[in-house]
Amino acid sequence: MKVWDNDGMRVLIVEDEPHMAELIGRGLEQEGMAVDIAATGEEAVEMAAAADYDSIVLDVLLPGIDGFETCRRLRAGQVWSPVLMLTALDSVGDRVLGLDTGADDYLVKPFAFAELLARLRAVSRRREPERPSVLEAGDLRLDPASRRVWRGETEVQLSSKEFAILETFMRRPGDALTRAHLVAHAWDSSYADSSNIIDVYVRRLRKKIDEPFGRRTIETVRGAGYRLRGDGGA
Repeated sequence: MKVWDNDGMRVLIVEDEPHMAELIGRGLEQEGMAVDIAATGEEAVEMAAAADYDSIVLDVLLPGIDGFETCRRLRAGQVWSPVLMLTALDSVGDRVLGLDTGADDYLVKPFAFAELLARLRAVSRRREPERPSVLEAGDLRLDPASRRVWRGETEVQLSSKEFAILETFMRRPGDALTRAHLVAHAWDSSYADSSNIIDVYVRRLRKKIDEPFGRRTIETVRGAGYRLRGDGGA
């Protein structure tokens, strides 16, 4: 298993060709995504059961169980992350089989990276239609697409990690989120959890989105973690 340390949407790539996996991984990294890579279907099933992926890029021709069987096992294990299948097989029957095993879309090799990226965005939107394009908590707004944040009319500059943590908060306003949950959504699976890394980033966020505006948006929940107020700290 190889893991890329990035921010944003978390994607699992299941690809046994190291060069192809590296190309896709680095491309998604440049788009601000966290990417985990599995070389076999068995490894992918195990990883997907342990982490919440926004999308899975799944090659069909794998050692051991193939992509079709991997997709079947993912769905049988109640893993509902959108699956984009990649393959050199271009027959109608193969495409139908991939979709029938639970895949959401199918992309034939060779492909343009721009199309892969567009298809990933499309399957993610179809599976989560309830997600607003811009997240809001009071006058605090976050745009995942442009990766921009505003307090009222004032744009706030955040680092990539600060943005990832704030986005995680704003997707679940009012919920108490543990430090482990925040780490899992801002770092990939290779990150060794530090006892205070989230505390450090929460302090940074408070200095940027709260203190200059006289607000208290991110609350400490004793014994649990942190919570973002749904009213944006108004």
